[in-house]
Amino acid sequence: MNQLMPQAFRLSAVALSVAGLFAAPMLHAQEQDADKEEKTLKAVEVVGTSPLPGIGIEEDKLPYDVQSVTAEDIERGQTMNLTDYMARNLSGITINEVQGSPFQADIAYRGFRLSSILGSAQGLSVYLDGVRVNEPFGDVVNWDMIPESAINNVTLVPGSNPIYGLNTLGGALAFTTKSGLTAPGTEVKLQAGSFGRKRIDVSYGGKSDDGYHHFISATAFDESGWRDYSPGRLGNVFAKIGRQQNDSSWDLALVVARSNLFGNALLPSRNYGPDGADSPTGSMYERKRDWIYTHSDNTRNDLNMLTFNFQRLLNDSTELSAMAYVREGKRRAYSGDAEREEIAPGTYSDEAVVNYNNSRQTSYGGSVNYTRLLDAHQLTLGASTDASHIRYGASQAECDALSASRSPIDCGEAEPTSGVRGKTFALGIYASDTWTLNERTFVTGAARFNHANVANTITNYDNGVGSQRPSESFNYNSLNPSLGVSYKVASGISMFGNVGQSNRVPTVIELGCADPNDPCRLPTGLQADPYLKQVVARTVEFGTRWRMSSDSEFTASVYRSENKDDILFRAVSVSGLGYFSNFSRTRRQGIDLSARTEVGPVNLNVSYNYLDATYQDDGELFGGERNITVRPGTRIAGLPKHTFRIAADWRVQPKLVVGGTVVATSSLVSQGNEDGLIADGEKANASVKGYTVLNMHANYAAAKGLDYFVRVNNVFDTRFETYGLMALNMFDQYGNQASSSATPPTVSRFVAPGAPRNFMVGVRYRF
Repeated sequence: MNQLMPQAFRLSAVALSVAGLFAAPMLHAQEQDADKEEKTLKAVEVVGTSPLPGIGIEEDKLPYDVQSVTAEDIERGQTMNLTDYMARNLSGITINEVQGSPFQADIAYRGFRLSSILGSAQGLSVYLDGVRVNEPFGDVVNWDMIPESAINNVTLVPGSNPIYGLNTLGGALAFTTKSGLTAPGTEVKLQAGSFGRKRIDVSYGGKSDDGYHHFISATAFDESGWRDYSPGRLGNVFAKIGRQQNDSSWDLALVVARSNLFGNALLPSRNYGPDGADSPTGSMYERKRDWIYTHSDNTRNDLNMLTFNFQRLLNDSTELSAMAYVREGKRRAYSGDAEREEIAPGTYSDEAVVNYNNSRQTSYGGSVNYTRLLDAHQLTLGASTDASHIRYGASQAECDALSASRSPIDCGEAEPTSGVRGKTFALGIYASDTWTLNERTFVTGAARFNHANVANTITNYDNGVGSQRPSESFNYNSLNPSLGVSYKVASGISMFGNVGQSNRVPTVIELGCADPNDPCRLPTGLQADPYLKQVVARTVEFGTRWRMSSDSEFTASVYRSENKDDILFRAVSVSGLGYFSNFSRTRRQGIDLSARTEVGPVNLNVSYNYLDATYQDDGELFGGERNITVRPGTRIAGLPKHTFRIAADWRVQPKLVVGGTVVATSSLVSQGNEDGLIADGEKANASVKGYTVLNMHANYAAAKGLDYFVRVNNVFDTRFETYGLMALNMFDQYGNQASSSATPPTVSRFVAPGAPRNFMVGVRYRF
């Protein structure tokens, strides 16, 4: 840390020191009665250190803090889906409900985004059974394509960990699935509740004496949506067969998933008048939070994925694992959009269009992982390769009018606007070693070499006539190291520190929209593909783990991540158009504190996260209607500085558990207001206020294997927002179009509304 260390970092250092002083009086007693203490500490937790399975390592030996949860943890959390669970229970994660659909969430971990929205800067890598599921077209993650009822374990690895490959700028999420070995028997789970929500999850697993095992699960979800014109449905099937013998095991898994989701995005809230100079007044959001702006915004995703995993124990201290996969994904999307444009001085006209885009991605690859225990060393060697073929096309239909519900009508035939054929290839070779210097000190060093190639052939269209641009191909190479130390201060207490580097290469969509002289409108347009630099992230982290007993522990981490040549979307003078370019430096730094304990029949988990996410150079950003000037220290939009969570479960009686979670955040900067302006020369604080939301749940174990449950989200029906964006608004507070051509659009802050109070009831039966 340098002389620019913020006050929060100084406070964190003091906090860690105080924790050490608090622990000091206990250390002597712990050492005096080590045997007794070991009996009260929970069993040693072993975690993996790479996307593929291998010989695990004790968590306390790692120089960073891994968060890991099981299927039963997720079940006890009683949440709608995986993203909801992670936002409420994993330290450092926040959520932006930009799309308004529960399966199209935009989450962030330590300020690095993981979104399903094309064009969003992605900073986390995601793996499913060792397969990287960041889509090759834009590094997005389609949460609706993950078979949630088949998930056995979720592991969140922090920092720029090179072992997890491309896109691990701020961390990595690794999902592993169930099998007939880990989840034998049959389970049926039925749910129904507010907004017409219905969900069914069914699974069956089994094994035989000769080592063969099988597992199958299926999920179906349907809702009318809590906002207008926002229904959604999805379904998936996961199937796995395999065999486990004395020294080897293999499995073959298939995922088939389909979804049809309507996410109708942001709604105008504060209105600042035509020039942004008026005192703010309420808008559509204040009238009715379940309204939408324009519609419909529909996304259909299809996925077919086949994965083969193999592990062989070569001897008691050596394991070899390998994986191969093929996956095909399709996305078909359309959105009804409108804007009010000035066609002559003082004269305005409404324009309505429907934008269509389609993509098809075929990916395949494999990886191998070798783990060996050698005296005081635990060695891991590995390699992975991934390749993909991408086809993308966009078209637009012009419409004559808007309906009373603000949907484009009387539309003409869609004409193509852009297209691309792309290829990507990535090769990674990595190695790591955890060296036990003595019984207290562990040093972990790792390195990974990444090579990537991204190739594009873009087709532009003028009045429906296509012209193909020359093909472009770009190569990227990076050698990413990491080094860390973990030191056991005493039984149950350890300190750790780590420094690591990782990289992200530009995606096809970013390279296809990287020319300031030929801008595009996201996510539908691609125009040109000049060179972009790869993003390189370096993270420094230190902290402490203190396990007081089997049911009490405390963890504290302080970190700083620096991104070099970050890729951002920048504005041009043409309204609504922009291009991707490198931004020299951004920074995310903060503090993560978490604790858990049991007090009699109450299980308690508490966490606090401080995040300081800023730009660290002068530049201009995409602002929709104007250029946003940023300076070193300007906050990045959409990320709260403070987040607090508390989760409690109270076993009222042996069969009844009642629990709840409280999530509280501070305010966040609205996109387009980073510089404190809402229009050129007009100052205003358009940030989104912080919020506190209470969620509650209960579970009643009526009989062996039979549970009834209920959950109520947003118990007090709190009105809250999770994102803000400055843009021009063409409707009045009642959602009506202007009746006069002399009426200009107004500068407004658009927000992502949080869902009102809602409930779900259900039954779970296992046999």
